[in-house]
Amino acid sequence: MEGRAQAPAAGTVLNALATGTGSAFAIDAYTTATVELRSDEGVDGEIADAPDADTRLIERCVELVTDRFGDGQGGLVSTESEVPMASGLKSSSAAANATVLATLSALGAADEISREDACRIGVQAARDAGVTVTGAFDDASASMLGGVTVTDNDEDELLAREERDWDVLVWTPPERSFSADADVDRCRQIAPMADLVADLALDGDFGRAMTVNGLAFCAALDFPTDPLVEAMPLVEGVSLSGTGPSFTAVGEHSALEQVAERWRERDGNTWLTTTQTDGARTR
Repeated sequence: MEGRAQAPAAGTVLNALATGTGSAFAIDAYTTATVELRSDEGVDGEIADAPDADTRLIERCVELVTDRFGDGQGGLVSTESEVPMASGLKSSSAAANATVLATLSALGAADEISREDACRIGVQAARDAGVTVTGAFDDASASMLGGVTVTDNDEDELLAREERDWDVLVWTPPERSFSADADVDRCRQIAPMADLVADLALDGDFGRAMTVNGLAFCAALDFPTDPLVEAMPLVEGVSLSGTGPSFTAVGEHSALEQVAERWRERDGNTWLTTTQTDGARTR
């Protein structure tokens, strides 16, 4: 009873910390999960290249799926990722989605649930494990479904989904930032700007939505705005991703290459990729 699946990372259009409404888009970088089920109780997790990392999220994903679709089997779940942890690129959502799908595959139950509902299992696991403030249904839905999603994270409701074929530039500084540690009260003070971003996103104006979000949340979370200002004249949208520290910009490849020259002057990793519209899948 073994299953394997992968799920893409994502970037932020609207951070849901301010109002509970969020928006994110999938990018072409992946976390892969392998699940081996056995009849004895207990789930053990391991994360490649991070032996001391917290594995409660992926273990809880297996537990929730086997409780609902199996007989409460235990087993081993392991993940490997192209996405750095605690970087704002939705590594937790990607890991949860991949683990849920891999467990369903191991049980032969992949056709018994929609991908949207499978995504909600991972969101519940994230809440149970304490790795998210909002439940991160925006991040999880973008990773699971692909494309750009807009969600009500308080109700785990999908409000909109569209596809955009963008090139994507990512700058990830060497620092790490855990979303569960974010100053939620300070983020809630910028709710009027978040409402504006939500209106833009629901109108399909994702680029401007990203940029307004980036300016507002850099101010709220004390991140520099220089990367945004450098990119704004050249790209469709640019933002702090999640609660940082990564920044993402979207637009035409040639324009993003110009921005990359500036971003590469800073410490960390600057790389080009694309949006992803297919979402998570079993392997």
